[in-house]
Amino acid sequence: MPTKTPAPLHAIERASRDEISALQLNRMQWSLAHAYANVAHYKAAFDANGVHPSDLKTLADLAKFPFTTKHDLRANYPFGMFAVPRQQITRIHASSGTTGKPTVVGYTKNDIDTWADLMARSIRASGGEPGDIVHVAYGYGLFTGGLGAHYGVERLGCTVIPMSGGQSEKQIQLITDFKPDIIMVTPTYCLALAEEFAKQGLDPAASSLKIGIFGAEPWTHAMRLDIEKRMGIDAVDIYGLSEVMGPGVANECIESKDGPVIWEDHFYPEIVDPDTGDVLPDGSEGELVFTSLSKEAMPVIRYRTRDLTRLLPPTSRSMRRMAKITGRSDDMMIIRGVNVFPTQIEELILKQPELAPHYLCEITRPLHLDELTVRVEVAPEHAGVGAESRSRAADTLAHRMKELIGVTAKIELVAPGGIERSLGKAKRVVDKRSK
Repeated sequence: MPTKTPAPLHAIERASRDEISALQLNRMQWSLAHAYANVAHYKAAFDANGVHPSDLKTLADLAKFPFTTKHDLRANYPFGMFAVPRQQITRIHASSGTTGKPTVVGYTKNDIDTWADLMARSIRASGGEPGDIVHVAYGYGLFTGGLGAHYGVERLGCTVIPMSGGQSEKQIQLITDFKPDIIMVTPTYCLALAEEFAKQGLDPAASSLKIGIFGAEPWTHAMRLDIEKRMGIDAVDIYGLSEVMGPGVANECIESKDGPVIWEDHFYPEIVDPDTGDVLPDGSEGELVFTSLSKEAMPVIRYRTRDLTRLLPPTSRSMRRMAKITGRSDDMMIIRGVNVFPTQIEELILKQPELAPHYLCEITRPLHLDELTVRVEVAPEHAGVGAESRSRAADTLAHRMKELIGVTAKIELVAPGGIERSLGKAKRVVDKRSK
């Protein structure tokens, strides 16, 4: 399959390593000072570690500063991590939470402009050009995917179809009728759309689509090849996370497809040992950590993504790449683009007295879409209840998971003792998806 040749690169995409490093140092000094002066959490964390923004003389000095974790963001819910007055916040996004306390992120007008620019850069790296029609099938709303893609499409000068997720039959109708050039969607849902094409008697490879920009969940090279074969497109990887910006932190280049290029002029990456926190040299596998270099509303300093990967040397652009994510250093699951922690499920189980806090989450992918089954023990004192009561308890848990976490799950109740006990750390997740 022929791949498109992108338009001439912008200056920053072909800058020297010395030029990029100088820009990073200047912006990092600003970001640390901005966070310290305006976010109580960062002032307290820096002071507790005996460091001050003025201690950053070189990029390597960043290792002296403390990490930021998702726990820190939740502990400062809702607006405690904002570095500007709330009145200067143009938009708020948030991730799912179980007890009404999601992870909140905010953006100033300049932040939204930067995000749009980086998404436009990402779409362009994927082979998109002004005038293309882009079908956005990421979810809209508090999730950053849909609106992040939307603004980038418009910034590049393309035509956006803001379809959002779901309604597969309508997705196929619009792709057939509007003839978009590009689709932005999760890889597993793209395969579901390929099946919907076939169900309607259509050949997905004969559609107008030429490029797919896939993110929001890990996917393998084997899945890339499957998508490209079925859909007749170039499949390109986009990476991001809400806490750092949203989609567009890094993006693959269509001419090489060798891992997402990190837009290092706005995000400084580190790879650290997940256990010790020590910074590892490029090429070593470890946990990916990001420091924002230009965010006004919510700077993040050494944010631990929990994604396990490696930093790779530049190829198609002058900035470093990241390898495919091999796993996570925590127990988070990604189900159809939704981040789910077993502890979130446990919280909901504990709210139902008829259930015991012994459970196991099983993830499968029978037909290209992730499916989550949660097996939960019935509490001993409720072991004798009838089938109707058990069904009602299972339905209640499934409903709460959908409403509060945003994920659909099949709930299977088992007898007391039905979940295997562990002498060490409890095994909560069994991932049966092919790697």
